[in-house]
Amino acid sequence: MFDLADVSRPVEPRTPGGSSHATGRWAAQRAAVDEAALVGQRNALMDIMDDGETANPVAAPAATAVSDLAGTTVPLTSLQQAVSRNMIDSLAVPEFRVSMTISTDKLDALYRKLKPKGVTMTALLAKACGNALEGHPLLYAACTPDGSGVTYNERINIAMAVAMPDGGLITPVLKDANVTDIYSMSKDWADLVKRARAKQLAPAEFTTGNFTISNLGMFGVNSFDAILPPGTAAILAVGGSQPVVSVDANGRMGVEKQMIVNLTADHRIVYGAHAAEFLQTLKQTIENPDQLVF
Repeated sequence: MFDLADVSRPVEPRTPGGSSHATGRWAAQRAAVDEAALVGQRNALMDIMDDGETANPVAAPAATAVSDLAGTTVPLTSLQQAVSRNMIDSLAVPEFRVSMTISTDKLDALYRKLKPKGVTMTALLAKACGNALEGHPLLYAACTPDGSGVTYNERINIAMAVAMPDGGLITPVLKDANVTDIYSMSKDWADLVKRARAKQLAPAEFTTGNFTISNLGMFGVNSFDAILPPGTAAILAVGGSQPVVSVDANGRMGVEKQMIVNLTADHRIVYGAHAAEFLQTLKQTIENPDQLVF
């Protein structure tokens, strides 16, 4: 997660490399962007997915032509600097990764059935993880700062990693994912989208996640690894569903849609068996998704 103090700290002025008029234009554009769009995370522009399959980006400032960037040095925005520091901090954590293939035919069918009622794929994925995490408290816990213990969280708050149009990322949170019904969760997500576009999100709405989902499936990505956010135990990278030839338990061949999920975890408190057991539970939940509706 991000430190609000880091994000609100102003960017130190720097002169980009080169002295062309293009550099001057870039500097003016960057200053305007920083002043208008980056007054802390609270007013950050966001690109939030409506249904987990398509993205609706917030209008970004006019892009600088690639030719104008040649030979220049572009300072990071406040948010990008905060992300950079968190990524460096993550290097101090001994991470490991476990992957699993999950059939999505039934989940896709449920989504098509519930979409007219306002249910989103984002909410379904968050709900599946919330339900699965109930039996695996280490996966939404945190190692103490001195590495001497484990802090167990009382609530399961799912953060959804979202790219920013101006660079960096932010993590809107669907709170109490294990006990919130899918319809309320979908409404909550729609509300996050609406208020994010109106620049009305409170910091607690994107800094309180204790388990993160990063989904690149809508871009056609099959599989990828995510970097663990400092202060959490695990992050799940979700790839896109692809039709594959499969063989069932009775030896019958057929075609089904499958996705690959990759879990990155803090090896100080989460071991391989813990990660594998959680993924088994998640697989069972997604492949039998009727339990997501109550």
